[in-house]
Amino acid sequence: MSRGAQATVDLGALRANLRLVREAAPQQRVMAVVKSDGYGHGLTAVAQALARQADAFAVTDLAEAEALRSAGLRQRIVLLQGPFTGEDLERAAAEDLELVIHSDWQVEALATAHLPAPVGVWLKVDTGMHRLGFPPEAVQEAWRRLADAPSVRSDIGLLTHLACADDRYDPATRRQLEAFDAACAGLPGPRSAANSAGVLGWPASHYDWVRPGIMLYGASPFVAARDTDPALRPAMALEGQVVAVRHLRAGDPVGYGASWSCPEAMPVGVVSIGYGDGYPRHAPSGTPVAVAGQRTQLVGRISMDMLAVDLRGLDGVREGSPAVLWGDAVRAEEVADACGTIAYELFCRTPPRPQRRYVDGRGAW
Repeated sequence: MSRGAQATVDLGALRANLRLVREAAPQQRVMAVVKSDGYGHGLTAVAQALARQADAFAVTDLAEAEALRSAGLRQRIVLLQGPFTGEDLERAAAEDLELVIHSDWQVEALATAHLPAPVGVWLKVDTGMHRLGFPPEAVQEAWRRLADAPSVRSDIGLLTHLACADDRYDPATRRQLEAFDAACAGLPGPRSAANSAGVLGWPASHYDWVRPGIMLYGASPFVAARDTDPALRPAMALEGQVVAVRHLRAGDPVGYGASWSCPEAMPVGVVSIGYGDGYPRHAPSGTPVAVAGQRTQLVGRISMDMLAVDLRGLDGVREGSPAVLWGDAVRAEEVADACGTIAYELFCRTPPRPQRRYVDGRGAW
């Protein structure tokens, strides 16, 4: 019998969130970011769900891109870190993939490559994140070298990444956009800068293509959400079930290390989810959870396969009652805030162990 640990992915929520992208950026084309196994939601399932709405998909590497091609996806696919070796170029050309170019060696590899067909490229500009990309003063020369390479298609894109767009009051984003405009002045080709926070909070970053990621999966991209923000629908619910109800005395410790003790005589529920299912071990007592549709909180340390919850004041909880660790009743952002992390990490660290279940208008599977 199943222990009831599962990650339910709502494909309809993914599509609804992409429609919000279209509403926020109606004139732009959409490059849906599905890297890291679709942010833990399932690479091919996410891409297939969005196939009719997305103009392109963004992934990290060839393995992810080839998996999408094998699944029948014919949209444009962009490798966000470009080739990792010169040998990657032929595979990219064979699968009609587009490459983000951020290093001199990649430009040189393209300049000397003999490919069966030219590849599409995006020239990455480092406008202040200082991770990948050409410094602004080197962009024009890098563009000319790519334009002269016979293995590169003529429609070279220009791309940057926003480091602080999740804070609507941080002036760094405006400085990055100004640096991007200056670096690319006079160069033809499509431009792209907006991540999810850019899509929703920085209209000046929209340019020709937007690259939504976390918002597709229903989590806010901002450090501080607003009531006026679009109502993103959580696409994943991490769920378990109550496997035991314990009636404990005041002072009884709960869990490893006896780090939490009952302040009074009280019921405690044991839920079939633990850090082996991707739930963060460092989640503190007080982290929100929903049991039988009622919000409550964690107590004690997280175990590999189980965690404990406060059942005081909850009605009708018994063995077999459902528990939602994040989803609609408890948003992933709330859990992430309690744990000192971000929803991205919660999603991406969800392992195969909890059964992945997909729901849609056509039913569940």
